Amino acid sequence: MKSFFGSFFAALLALFVFSIGGFMLLIGFAAAFSSDEAVTVPTNAVLVIDLNDNFTEKEVSDPFTELMNPGTGKIPSLTTMIGLIQHAKKDSNIKGIYIKCQQNSNGYASSEELRKALVDFKKSNKFIFAYGETISQKGYWVGNVANQIYTHPQGGLEFSGFSLETVFLKGMLDKLDVEMQVFYAGKFKSATEPFRYTKMSDANKQQTGVWLNGLYDHFINSVASARQIAPEKLKAMANEAKIQSAQDALSNGLVDGLIYDDQLKKIIAKKLKGIKENDIPFVSVKEYAKSVPLRGTGAGKIAVVYADGDIVMGKNVKDAIASDDFRMLLQKIRADESIDALVLRVNSPGGSALASDIIWREIELIKGKIPVIVSMGDVAASGGYYIASGADSIYADANTITGSIGVFTVIPNISGFMNNKLGISFDGVKTAPYADAPSATRPLNMMEQKMLQSGVDSIYHTFKSRVAKGRKKSMDYVDSIAQGRVWLGSDAINVGLVDRIGTLNDALASAAKMAKLKGYSIKQYPESKSFLEDLIEDYKDYVKVKSIESEIGANQWQIFQNLKTVQQMVGAPQARMPIFVVKQP
Repeated sequence: MKSFFGSFFAALLALFVFSIGGFMLLIGFAAAFSSDEAVTVPTNAVLVIDLNDNFTEKEVSDPFTELMNPGTGKIPSLTTMIGLIQHAKKDSNIKGIYIKCQQNSNGYASSEELRKALVDFKKSNKFIFAYGETISQKGYWVGNVANQIYTHPQGGLEFSGFSLETVFLKGMLDKLDVEMQVFYAGKFKSATEPFRYTKMSDANKQQTGVWLNGLYDHFINSVASARQIAPEKLKAMANEAKIQSAQDALSNGLVDGLIYDDQLKKIIAKKLKGIKENDIPFVSVKEYAKSVPLRGTGAGKIAVVYADGDIVMGKNVKDAIASDDFRMLLQKIRADESIDALVLRVNSPGGSALASDIIWREIELIKGKIPVIVSMGDVAASGGYYIASGADSIYADANTITGSIGVFTVIPNISGFMNNKLGISFDGVKTAPYADAPSATRPLNMMEQKMLQSGVDSIYHTFKSRVAKGRKKSMDYVDSIAQGRVWLGSDAINVGLVDRIGTLNDALASAAKMAKLKGYSIKQYPESKSFLEDLIEDYKDYVKVKSIESEIGANQWQIFQNLKTVQQMVGAPQARMPIFVVKQP
C-alpha cells in the first residue's frame, strides 16, 4: 500500500510539473508571436481579398491558428477592411485587387459596404480581378464589381434566386407532449411561430416576402449595373434555370471567361508588366493590415461602440451584448470628458427586453451630453432596434434587416412529457397561490396567463414609447409600423425607422459634423484584448468548440447553436428576431 501511494503521488507530481511546463511553453510561444511586426509591401503588389473570411464588426483573433501558422490568425474587422481598400486606392505599391469570390461568409449589408469600397477603388484606374472555381450568389454580389470576373471551365456560377427556410418544432413538441405556452405582442412577431404552427402564418409570409424580394432586387440591380444586363433579363435567367454550367454563365454574359488558376495568374502578370506569373507579389489583407496604420488625426475623439451579438442579461458573456458590461462601458464613455461623440454600431437580432432597456437608458444619458449616431450592420432588429431608437441620427445599409418592434415570452409545460413518456410526476407545497409561477411542470392557469400577457403588452407599450420618443413620431404611427414587422433598410427609411442609407464611415462623418470636429481620432469599444489574454481566456472554449464541431460537423453545430438560442428565449420577455436561414446557393 505504501508503495502504491508513493507511485501515485509521484505520478501526480509528474503530471502537475508537465502541465505547468506545457503551459509555460505555451506562454513562451505566445510571447514570441504576440508582437505584430510591420510588413513592407513590395512594389507591383496585388491585394488579395478572400470573401470566405468573415469580416465581423471587430477583428477576429484566433491565437491558436496564429501559433501554428503566424500571420493567419487574425481576420481584420469590416471597418478595417474598408480602410484597407481606401488606403490601397492611394498606395502606389498596390497595383490592383484580386477577389476570391467562390464563397462569401459576410452578410448582405457587410457585402454591400465592401462592394461600395471596391467601386470607389476602381476610380484609381487600378484593376480588380475576381475568380472562383464555383461562385455562389453572395460571392457574385461582391465579385461582379471586378473589371473582369472568371470561373473554372468545369465550375460555374449559381444563379437561382433567394429562398428562406424556417424550422418548425410544433409537430415534434406535440409528439413529445411538450406544450409551449406563448405570449406575444405584434401580429408580425414571428419568432414564436416555430412553437405555435407547423408552417409560416400568412402575416409572416407577407412580411418575409417583402424584405426577401427587396434583398433580391438589390442583388439583381447590382448585377445589372455591373454587367450591363437588364434586370428583367437577369430574373428570367433565374426563373428559367438558364445558368446550369460555367458555359451558361459565359454565354449569358455573367462572367468574362472560363479559365484555370494558372491562366488567371498569367492575366494578372501581364497587367503588372515585366513580372512572371510565379513571381506575382500577392499580399493578403491580414498582411496588409500590418503595414497600414489606420488612425484618424485631429484633436477630436469619437467613441465607436460595437454592439454585436445577442442582447443578454449579466456580464462576461462571450460574443454577446451583456447588460452589465455595456452599462459599465457606456458609463465610462459618459464620464470621459475627452470624448466628443459616440457612434453605436449595431449588429444584433435582439434578445432580452430588460437588457435592451438597460442599454437604452445609458445611451439616453450619453445623448444628453454628446451627439449619438447609430450605424446599423447586417441586422439591427427587435432589441437591436430598441437600443438604437433613441439616437440623434440612424444610418442603415439598404440591405440591413431592422424593425421587428415586438415582444414575446415562452413558458414550456413539460408535465405531459414527464408523466406520459417517462412516468414522472410532480407535487409540492406553497405558501401563496402564485409562489411557483410560472412553472414548467404544470400548465398555467387563466390568471397566470393573463399576468404574463399583461407583462408582454406592457413591455411592448414601453418599446413603442421609446421608439416614438426617439423618432419623434406619434404612438399610433409607431404602432402601425411596429407589430413585430421586419423591414429592409431601403424600406425602413421610407417609414421613418432610419434617417439615412449609409456606411459606418458616413455615420462617423455625421458624428464629427454634429460635434463640430475638424479632425478626430477613433477609440473603439469594447477594447481589444492582447494576444496573450486571448490565448489564455479562449483556450477552454476553443478546445470545447473545436472538439464538438469536428465530431458533429459545421451544419449540425449551427443547429446546436440555434437550439441554444431557443433555450434563451424561454422564461423571460424577449425582443428578438426569428431564427431562420436565408438560402442563397
